[in-house]
Amino acid sequence: MKHAVIVAHPARKSLNASIAQAYRTAAEKLGHSVDVRDLYAMRFDPCLKAAEIPGPKAPVFRDDVLRERARLADVDVFVFVYPLWFNAPPAILKGYVDRIFGMGFGFQPGRGGNDPALTGRRLISFTTSGAPDRWVRDTGAMTALTQLFDNHLAGTCGLTVVDHIHFGGVVSDMTEESAADVFARVRVAAAQHFGVQNS
Repeated sequence: MKHAVIVAHPARKSLNASIAQAYRTAAEKLGHSVDVRDLYAMRFDPCLKAAEIPGPKAPVFRDDVLRERARLADVDVFVFVYPLWFNAPPAILKGYVDRIFGMGFGFQPGRGGNDPALTGRRLISFTTSGAPDRWVRDTGAMTALTQLFDNHLAGTCGLTVVDHIHFGGVVSDMTEESAADVFARVRVAAAQHFGVQNS
């Protein structure tokens, strides 16, 4: 299987970057190939262009979109790794979804709507926040996020959501012990969902 790990955090030594690396190592140990797409390091432009919006004319995509879509064409598992900012994904990740997963890649025009183009592929997400898990859960922030982002993206593109693992309250008080627990949970998730029996 091929995994695309899509990281959306501006700091190269962030917890998110370390989660992405832990996932990559775990997936590779399972015999899978992994392509890490660090959106900030790539200087990805998240702004949807007017020509890319479907309308009376066929959308015209810029070279950066065409290259990225070609790179992701044979991916089996999309892995999103990002912090919650205002209880939502960073703008760069939303823009990546807008431009890359839109018409011509994530879905095609169909009769009376759109036809998913990524059926059979999977989506797993790892998120972090300074707010504790209990707060994120009790305020409905996680329910809203999974409904409006994970489930909507999956439904539009035909992806199967296999998991969304959130690490709350760990960012500000990170210790070696808590970091080790985070990375252990990432490794367990990779093995649980993409081990030999689940591939």
